[in-house]
Amino acid sequence: MRSETEMPAGTGQFVTTVGTADRGARLSLLWVFAILNYLYCDVLGLMDPESLRGYLSGEVNGIAVTQSFLFGAGVLMEIPIAMVLLSSVLPARGSRWANIVAGTVMTLVQVATVFMAGLTAFYAFFSVLEIATTAFIVWYAWTWHLPHHRDEAAST
Repeated sequence: MRSETEMPAGTGQFVTTVGTADRGARLSLLWVFAILNYLYCDVLGLMDPESLRGYLSGEVNGIAVTQSFLFGAGVLMEIPIAMVLLSSVLPARGSRWANIVAGTVMTLVQVATVFMAGLTAFYAFFSVLEIATTAFIVWYAWTWHLPHHRDEAAST
């Protein structure tokens, strides 16, 4: 969809609106960016001798790396993976709310892990990027103004 520029009555300011398909595609791309940061942070964690020793012993920073823990981590990481697809295929209203909920969950989880894990420079770096990205996703979805009527939604 193309972007349109409008001047709301009485404001004297131009506002650029983004079409629904553009907003969904941008949210999808933001989720890809977040996932790549999650993944590379985990890869670097495997290169860190202290963390690697912990993984091999089955306990990292006081957290037991059990099958249940790994399953939970897999379910948690499925949220951003699914959001890549859902941001593009859900109807605009559903996509908006799914991004707000998923972005909020992932932001809170990442903030919590900063305080639970032994903080290394690389982990802090990636955490800042991940928190900023998922918080931006929440804001970007929250500010997604959708038409109120079905007829308007069909023309968007």
